[in-house]
Amino acid sequence: MTAATTPLTTPDGRYLIVRERLWRTSNPHLSEEVRAALVSALMDARRAVKAAKRDDDAQRLLAARGAVDAAKVALGERGAVWWTDGAKDFNRHLVKNTPYAAWFAASGPAPRPASVDTPAGLD
Repeated sequence: MTAATTPLTTPDGRYLIVRERLWRTSNPHLSEEVRAALVSALMDARRAVKAAKRDDDAQRLLAARGAVDAAKVALGERGAVWWTDGAKDFNRHLVKNTPYAAWFAASGPAPRPASVDTPAGLD
């Protein structure tokens, strides 16, 4: 990703912001080896979802989606939060409806990815 397309991250590192919505980041306390293994498992599971959809196999699709969920929970992106200060989880909330609203507004305009229809540099 380039600087223009890299999602903004909240100051506490708990969320990244995509289209003004908060998405929980992976647990930063995971070792690089564990994180890499979990990301690899997540990518394998996503490929399995694609294959199951292509083959119209409902049972494989259910299993593959379960594997995606398990990897995301293990990464800390879903399930119990990875922070320990008792702060509420705002995953998937619009940033304007969270305690991050003032910070986000002060951070300037949100980066706008180039449109598929608009050549880079002409938008």
